Amino acid sequence: MQEDIRIIEPSSGDKQYVAPIQALLKQLSSSPIEFGEADFVALVESSSSRLFLLLSEGNVCGMLTLAHYLAPTGRKMWIEDVVLDSAMRGRSLGRRLVEFAIKCAREMGGTLMLTSKPARVAANALYRSAGFEPKETNVYKMNL
Repeated sequence: MQEDIRIIEPSSGDKQYVAPIQALLKQLSSSPIEFGEADFVALVESSSSRLFLLLSEGNVCGMLTLAHYLAPTGRKMWIEDVVLDSAMRGRSLGRRLVEFAIKCAREMGGTLMLTSKPARVAANALYRSAGFEPKETNVYKMNL
């Protein structure tokens, strides 16, 4: 029997996904991340972000955010917060999620970017094999 794997873009009424997203965020970062129903609604209703959830047999097992905006140099898009449940890794599900986001980004046109820590060896290999190229730049951060 074939496993039911789907990628969905939830709406603000899909609050049942908040708890599974919270669980995935714990696997994404060792720092605590506050994410509740109001955050979920704001994210899925944003005109500059698209949240994609990977479901296996109806259960959330991965997520990715595609952020996009216009700049004088053209449309920019960023893949953010990619995480696949550790129990589901090694099955090319992360690839499916990234390729889905690439397809959506292609429809918008522009430049698609992402960042990934060098220690995330498997993720970096996935991004390179999906067609991403390293860009020589510095990334700066300021928490406000």
